[in-house]
Amino acid sequence: MKLLTYLLPGNEAQIGALMEDGKTIAALQAGVVAMEGAPLPYFRDMLSLLREGPAAMDKASAVAEHVSNKRPAGAVLALDSVALLAPVPCPESIRDCMAFEDHIINVIRTAGLGRLAELDEAIERHLGRRFTLARRLNRAWYERPVYYKSNRFTVVGTDAPVRMPAYTKRFDYELEWGVIIGKEGRNISESEARNHIAGYTIFNDFSARDIQFKEMRGRLGPAKAKDFDTGNAIGPWIVTRDELSDPYNLTMTARVNGEEWSRGSTADMYWSFEQMISYISRSETLYPGEFIGSGTCSGPQGKGCGLELGKFLKAGDVVELEVEEIGVLRNKVTGDSG
Repeated sequence: MKLLTYLLPGNEAQIGALMEDGKTIAALQAGVVAMEGAPLPYFRDMLSLLREGPAAMDKASAVAEHVSNKRPAGAVLALDSVALLAPVPCPESIRDCMAFEDHIINVIRTAGLGRLAELDEAIERHLGRRFTLARRLNRAWYERPVYYKSNRFTVVGTDAPVRMPAYTKRFDYELEWGVIIGKEGRNISESEARNHIAGYTIFNDFSARDIQFKEMRGRLGPAKAKDFDTGNAIGPWIVTRDELSDPYNLTMTARVNGEEWSRGSTADMYWSFEQMISYISRSETLYPGEFIGSGTCSGPQGKGCGLELGKFLKAGDVVELEVEEIGVLRNKVTGDSG
């Protein structure tokens, strides 16, 4: 299923499933009322559905199928008639990892090595990455899937405007995807971790790069480089785990104003989501509705953010992130009105 949260004019947010035509939504609460005569409390919102567990997911699938077959009045909506929110409008938490090796290597060269960057690239071409300065400076990254925590109250969905903070002159996108946790767990093994994933979605971790590097000189952060209203775009929906036969073989692209800036693959991840979940859950309980991002997708096919490319966003730019078999997350950058 593709599970989503939508808003009709004048109504509260509701949850639904995208139907096979990709143009219509099965409204789950209206669907179950048509099917059984009464609403279900866990169809109230996405967090309630996730917390209820596998039986609720099975019920959602059955309701979506009923709506698709019977088309009951009020339960079928045109996708273009609603506003999509983030699938989980306010996640229980947001953790963002750095799973792609090329991203951190590129950033070290761009932001840290200065004139030595070209020499370091030449060393990699001739001798291999393990002999490079960028890799030696990055040794700790290979030991564990590091992450930072972001502001869960700043989440927006697809087609929502993203307000560029007034305090930045280097505004950036990040080509990412992520998982929504669907099952509570603590000390989760790698082998069991996939069972704790409800599904996959797309993530754009908008960033104020000039502020980021100033903050991180203090050996902490990022903070205001990442934390600002509308800074976390997630969507357009959750693709449930059973829908993807191989989640680690999906093409990822980023376009700005229709021009492709970035291209990569989920296959380029050094750290898998299963490894991230296992690490994060050490002596710490993960709960349904928590979100974990992959970090920026960079690899042999391309670089995954403006920082790596040497170009940045401006007000009016439209950023589209696309992940094969998931969908497109689209946002327009606007100025901050204060």
